[in-house]
Amino acid sequence: MAGSDPQPKKATPPRPAINAPRKPLQVMHISRKPEEDIINKGSSEKEFSEQPKDRRFDEKVLAQKEISNLKKAPVQHKSIGKDSRDDFQSASMEDLLRSENNTNYKNNIEAFDDQNIFEQKSRTVDEFDFDEDEFLAALEENQPIGTTGEIAKGSVIAVESDGIYVDIGGKAPGFMPKNECGLGVITNLKERFPKGLKVEVLVTREQNADGMVTISCRALELRKSWDKVQNLAKEGKVIRVKINGFNRGGVTCDFEGLRGFIPRSQLEDGENHQSLVSKTISTAFLEVNPERRKLVLSEKKAAIASRFSELEIGQLIEGEILTIKPYGFFVDLRGVSGLLHHSMVTNGSMRSLREVFQPGESIKALITDLDPSRGRIGLNTALLEGPPGELITDKTKVMEEANERAIKARNSLNKEKVDPQKEKEDINLSS
Repeated sequence: MAGSDPQPKKATPPRPAINAPRKPLQVMHISRKPEEDIINKGSSEKEFSEQPKDRRFDEKVLAQKEISNLKKAPVQHKSIGKDSRDDFQSASMEDLLRSENNTNYKNNIEAFDDQNIFEQKSRTVDEFDFDEDEFLAALEENQPIGTTGEIAKGSVIAVESDGIYVDIGGKAPGFMPKNECGLGVITNLKERFPKGLKVEVLVTREQNADGMVTISCRALELRKSWDKVQNLAKEGKVIRVKINGFNRGGVTCDFEGLRGFIPRSQLEDGENHQSLVSKTISTAFLEVNPERRKLVLSEKKAAIASRFSELEIGQLIEGEILTIKPYGFFVDLRGVSGLLHHSMVTNGSMRSLREVFQPGESIKALITDLDPSRGRIGLNTALLEGPPGELITDKTKVMEEANERAIKARNSLNKEKVDPQKEKEDINLSS
C-alpha cells in the first residue's frame, strides 16, 4: 500500500553443499498408551463423579488402603545368592547353633501341642463313662410312650367339655374323648374324673406331631370283658343275662358291656321269644370271638352247663344206656350224655358190647373225663371190677358193690394224678 512501511524480507536459509554427507532419517515412535491412559483416566473420573457421594467416599478409602499395602515391601525369604552368601559368611557358629536349636524347639512345641489335643479329646470321651446296663436303662427311660394297644397308667390333669387330659409320662399328655371315658353314658365328666384321679387307659392312637396320644378307658374295659368272657367259656360257666331286645332271629342282651345274641333255636320257648324282653335267664356260651366282636349264647346249653357244674372227675354216677355204637355206649345222665368207650367197659376180653350192657339198662360208672366247653363226659366201668372180666361173669355183684369199689378206684385215680407230678419233681431235683 502507498504510504506504508515496506515489510522486511525473510532471510533465506543456506543451501547445503552439493557434496556434503547426508544425515540419517530420524523416525519418531508414537505410543498410544499415554493416550489410552488419559482416556481411561478421564472415563474413570467421570464414572467416579457420577457415583453417589457415600459410595465415592468408600471407594476412595479402599483405594488408599490398597496403596498403603502396596507401599509396604513384602516379606520374602532370603534366597541363596550373593546377599545370602554374604550373610552366611558374616554369621558366626554361635548364631548357626542358636537357629538350629530354635528350629528343634519349635518342632518339639508343635509335637507337644498335637499330643495335648489328642489327650484332651481322649479325656472328653472318657468323661461319658457309660457301661452297657446304664446305656440300656437310658434307652428305656427315653423310649417313646404310646404304642397302639399298650396299657398305660396316669393321672387326670385337665377336664374339658369334649374330653379329659391324662399325664401318662410321655412328651405330651394323652387325650381321652368324652365317648371313650367309659362304658355307658357319662353325664358329668368333672365328677367322674376329678383332677389327680389315677386311671388306667388303653392307647388307641399313637403320637401325633405334637407328641400327644389318644387314649380310652372304654376300650380297656372292653378288652378286659372279652378276656373274662373267654375264661368263662373255657370253664363252661353259666351266666345270667337280661334280655333287652329282640328281632326275627332271636333276642339280644348285654353282659360285661358286651352285646350278646341268643338265637331262637337256643331258647326254651323260641316261639314266643319277644315275651322274654326285660326278663333274666340263664345262658351258656356258644361262640366267643373278640376279633369279630361276636358273642353268641344259648339257654338250652345252660341247662347242660349247670349239670356239668354238679359233676367232677372220680365221681360215681348212675345213668341209663341210650344207644350202642361201634365205639361204645351213650349214657343219659339226667339231662346230659356221657360216653362209655369200649376200651373202658371191662379189663377182660369181650366179643360184643351187647354182651355186657343192653339199651335201656341202668348202670353205675365213674367219671374219668370232663370237658364242659365241648360238652363231653367220659365214663369208666372197668375200674369197678375186681378180677379182669368180672363185669362179664358177675355184673350184678359189681353194680351192687359199686359205691365201695368207687372209693378204692378214686384213690387210684388221685394217685395217678399225683405220681406223674412227683416223678417230674424228682427228675428236677436229681438234675
